[in-house]
Amino acid sequence: MKIVIFAGGSGRRLWPISLKSSPKQFEPIIGSRSTLQLAVDRVKDTYGAENIFISTNEMYIPIIQKQLPELPVENLIGEPTRRDLAPAVGLAMAHVAQKADPAEPVAILWGDNYMTEVPTFLTVLAAAEDVLRQGAASIMFVGETARFANDNLGWIGLGEPVEGVTDRPVYTFDSFWYRPPMDECQKMYASGRYVWNTGYFVTTPGYVRALYATHQPDMWAKLTGIEAKIGTAGYTEALHDLYPQMETISFDDAILTHVPHNQALV
Repeated sequence: MKIVIFAGGSGRRLWPISLKSSPKQFEPIIGSRSTLQLAVDRVKDTYGAENIFISTNEMYIPIIQKQLPELPVENLIGEPTRRDLAPAVGLAMAHVAQKADPAEPVAILWGDNYMTEVPTFLTVLAAAEDVLRQGAASIMFVGETARFANDNLGWIGLGEPVEGVTDRPVYTFDSFWYRPPMDECQKMYASGRYVWNTGYFVTTPGYVRALYATHQPDMWAKLTGIEAKIGTAGYTEALHDLYPQMETISFDDAILTHVPHNQALV
């Protein structure tokens, strides 16, 4: 399985610890390792440095090379400007597609999260990979059991339990809720039918790229124009020409809203 860790945020909410020149994901906020280094540490032994990609702003690539010299330089994907996550995920998948079969599972993770239950996390990733390889789903969302009503997080509604695909609890996908009001959060928490949305998911390059081609044809055309130049002398020019032309739109709005419920599990 390939791993893509997103580390392009500017971290403005943690100013002055987090600065534009060195956002929070590059700072040792807890311990001596940055949160990005910790994110890579969690998965490196299981999946290998050669299978880990970092998506970031191109201005941060020198920082990443210094902090994570074990990662191949071609796995560091720099955006020339911020265009939200739909273009960023599309660009990352274009790079992953150079090294992965269209049906190979890819985990989308974040570089600014702190985590204590690492063995459980790795078990969940392995289960999601297994579900994808079985063909039981085309995309697997990773939820966290809610510990209280929280209106600062997104929530995922659970459908029916799915038996026999993995040892971990798996459910059909029902709905997304982005930071609902506290009264709704309290109802969701009390029902036991909702989990916190971690933002992590496992899918395949082929599946996601087909969604771009179908539902974001203009963005897809620009992404394929960039992809055609990956590994060539014309890559930087194509990237700087086409990427800024893409719409600034979230991955949720551009892609995830179009995922059929029968193709997703939680």
